[in-house]
Amino acid sequence: MMGEPVGRQDRLFYEFDLEDMVPDDHLLRRIDAALDVSWLRGEMTAHYSHLGCPSVCPELMVRMLLVGYCYSIRSERRLCQEVKVNLAYRWFCGLGLEDKVPHHSTFSVNRHGRFRESDILRKVFEQVVCGCMTAGLVGGEGFAVDASVIEADASRFQRVKGAEVDWTDAQRARRPVQEYLAALESENPPINPKQKPKAMSPSDPSAAWTTRGRHKVMFGYSLNYLIDMEGSVILDVEATPTRISKEVDATETMVKRVEQRFALKPKHLAGDVAYGTGEMLGWLVEHDIDPHIPVWDQSEVAADGKFVRADFTYDKDRDLYICPGGKQLKTSGTVHDGITIKYIAKRSDCAICPLKPNCTSGRERRISRDLNEEARDSTRAVMETEAYAVSRGERKKIEALFGEAKHILSMVRLRLRGLTGAKDEFLLTATVQNLKRLAKHTTRPPPQPMMA
Repeated sequence: MMGEPVGRQDRLFYEFDLEDMVPDDHLLRRIDAALDVSWLRGEMTAHYSHLGCPSVCPELMVRMLLVGYCYSIRSERRLCQEVKVNLAYRWFCGLGLEDKVPHHSTFSVNRHGRFRESDILRKVFEQVVCGCMTAGLVGGEGFAVDASVIEADASRFQRVKGAEVDWTDAQRARRPVQEYLAALESENPPINPKQKPKAMSPSDPSAAWTTRGRHKVMFGYSLNYLIDMEGSVILDVEATPTRISKEVDATETMVKRVEQRFALKPKHLAGDVAYGTGEMLGWLVEHDIDPHIPVWDQSEVAADGKFVRADFTYDKDRDLYICPGGKQLKTSGTVHDGITIKYIAKRSDCAICPLKPNCTSGRERRISRDLNEEARDSTRAVMETEAYAVSRGERKKIEALFGEAKHILSMVRLRLRGLTGAKDEFLLTATVQNLKRLAKHTTRPPPQPMMA
């Protein structure tokens, strides 16, 4: 027998409970069980005036942002539309059927004001990390670091060649430009002082011109992650322009911050060869952290079959090198470029040496030694251990997190401009990734007892 047609709405009253509309296994229900942001109101009290009309609750805005980044809805205008019609989104945000959804402009006003003044997005991220630690997802022994390039909201077809831009008054009034010009005067400018950028974006000058992204050339920011390799939990996140020197500097910042905020200090840190600079390795050894990082050493590449530095013996007590022919290479102790010391052989020794054709085409042989060469040597020794081989494999977990951010959460191109905009988006992305892991762990059913 054919049923009645659907769509008849002739009832005057309905018995409806929003709680019953969200399935028990819904992702947002599981995240809600693992998320606690009840402290937000007290944390943000000082940033609200005691006068005027009531403002939108900060907990509501943060929950809406988490929904957006969880479901790849990064447009705040569209997010407000989706929360208005989606029952699960309303339930997660604590909105009833008749409650009004905030206007999308509220988010931009608070982002440029209260949220950045209080650094609330980082505090939410760190609260989730604490939840992961409490749940036992963080081992705290082995960390891994890496960076992935995210395209900036800046057209690669509209760029200014070189590092100098003749800013107009209209351009100076824009937030990203103001942020960039202020950062140039700070201790950590967004550009590399030793190498000026080849091109700049007039709409987002902090973004770096790079060839490492999904396009042949583009403007981009680097998403820097520091993770615990045991549970793949993101312990810290940092936004930098896509420059290797900035990514390496961000490592020190993240390791220090994790130790300060969570009292976590790794026994070893894994990374790729980009982090194997003498300065980075020296810093890790100085802080009693074993570098599970390949040493970045271009001097080990022989040119035309000639001797490399490894063929020379370093005498630590006398601070000199001995060449394969038994002659000495001495130094004046002058530090070049702030990182290297030159060791030079006598011209008279090289002139009569039968090994000179295999050594140098110059009048005398020269060798450069990094100020942190001892740390590099100790790292080479670590590279021969079994622990290094294990961490080299586990380090790939960070690549899976980048893949999730890009392909599942659609973090391929930024929507916000400026370094602070990239920071906000990266913090929300990392928070959602940690929340999904925490929710999966806390809602996992207990193991069933073995049958006798």
